[in-house]
Amino acid sequence: MDLEFQEYSTLPKYAFQNRYQEFEETKHLSKEEKDEHYPFDKMEEECGVFGLHSTENQDTFSLSQFGLFALQHRGQEACGIAVGNNGKILSVKDEGLVLDVFKSIEDPQQYMGSTVIGHTRYTTAGDKKKYNFQPFFAKNEYDQIILSIAHNGNLTNAKQLRKELEDEGVVFRATSDTEVILRLIQKNLDLGLRGAIKATMEKIEGAYSVVGLTRNKFFAFRDFNGIRPLVLGAIDENTFVVASESCALDGVGAQYVRDVLPGEIIYTSDNEKGLQSYLVKDDCVNKICAFEYIYFARPDSTLEGINVHEVREQSGMKIWEQAPVDADIVIGVPDSGVPAAIGFSKASGIPFRPVLIKNRYIGRSFIIPSQEMREHLVNLKLNPIVSEIKGKRVVIIDDSIVRGTTSKRLVKILKKAGVKEIHFRSVSPPIIAPCFLGIDTPTKDDLISANMNKEELRKYLDVDSLEFLSVDNLINILGSPNHCFGCFTEKYPVKNPDELAFVDQGD
Repeated sequence: MDLEFQEYSTLPKYAFQNRYQEFEETKHLSKEEKDEHYPFDKMEEECGVFGLHSTENQDTFSLSQFGLFALQHRGQEACGIAVGNNGKILSVKDEGLVLDVFKSIEDPQQYMGSTVIGHTRYTTAGDKKKYNFQPFFAKNEYDQIILSIAHNGNLTNAKQLRKELEDEGVVFRATSDTEVILRLIQKNLDLGLRGAIKATMEKIEGAYSVVGLTRNKFFAFRDFNGIRPLVLGAIDENTFVVASESCALDGVGAQYVRDVLPGEIIYTSDNEKGLQSYLVKDDCVNKICAFEYIYFARPDSTLEGINVHEVREQSGMKIWEQAPVDADIVIGVPDSGVPAAIGFSKASGIPFRPVLIKNRYIGRSFIIPSQEMREHLVNLKLNPIVSEIKGKRVVIIDDSIVRGTTSKRLVKILKKAGVKEIHFRSVSPPIIAPCFLGIDTPTKDDLISANMNKEELRKYLDVDSLEFLSVDNLINILGSPNHCFGCFTEKYPVKNPDELAFVDQGD
């Protein structure tokens, strides 16, 4: 496969959005307790994947650490790697942040090799099954690892496929849909690696971006709709990198080449040098998740040739055109609301001021028995500079409104600070449906825009005006309707997502 490097805009790097502490505080709580304790109500990404292959041995321990650290925002519960070296595969995975897990590895030297895959994991609250940590691996009769994969996404027919495999005598070790992918590839290895992956892709449905290795090969593949991101890069002509986002390429000194295509298998072969490419289907239409641009991806990432920061800034400009308002100041909710607030300011001429201060160091040590005291927790996490907003008409920009609890508490803080008017702008359309394709979202009953119209929600938030970016304007910003807008429209690029049997969704 010839590598034709593509240019993309370079922007100053942002620190990754580390929401691990927020996850830690609430993962053991019931839904009711979580609503009371949890001052943020964002949708959460599921995970990030990273893979590297070279013809020569590399410092795969350090390079995988750097790549996964760059993807920390995509998952903070656990991480792991699998390393290939001289026909052997070694794997390590544990609970915790990337740097903490790597710090606990006693003999880094044994994780040096020519190939490595890695994974950062996020799961739904309360689910801490260590046997679901990735990468997953399969062993032969000699207890040797022969195949390992890491997966971002969610299969919509996992339960059916799992039952079929179990009826054939396959024994599952975990509850994750990732193991369904692993066992299907393992079952079909007699077809050769490419043939096994092709047979697997023709069986599985849903969203999946996968990296993997055998004892002497490396591979990656992406679902037929390209719903979850997957990018390809190169450090040099002999060393290739695949990752969920381009920021991970930057983290290991690789140059972005292109995005892995929907329905494409990237793999190494015994017979040909370098990476090979094979399209399982040649009529695929890219339907990458629109919310990757709105919230999940790092702002310095480029996905499908579109820079995330630029999308967010343009969304702020577009919502000013859609819903102009007279105001004295524009503020953004950190972190992903800030670029949109800057865009709103540029378009409107209303000055942007970074007056919401986010405490990035708050941990899980708070034990708060009373509701009165719990109300103070949001002030510990987001606190305004009162002198900048007192007596002023304020436009507040956020990336989305999910449950509405955060937005309501934030409005209360601003009113207490003496703000004269509050005009709330969400730079995503109303979220009216859950995601079944690799993102942890509340149920429809908990999505406030699925249960209130705009005027009802304005009154609930107690703001002077409220506006959401329209789906049409979002399409205009992204430059194409070829994205997944399921959480905004309840129309998904895969069939029957409502029939999804919920196996573990930490993948």
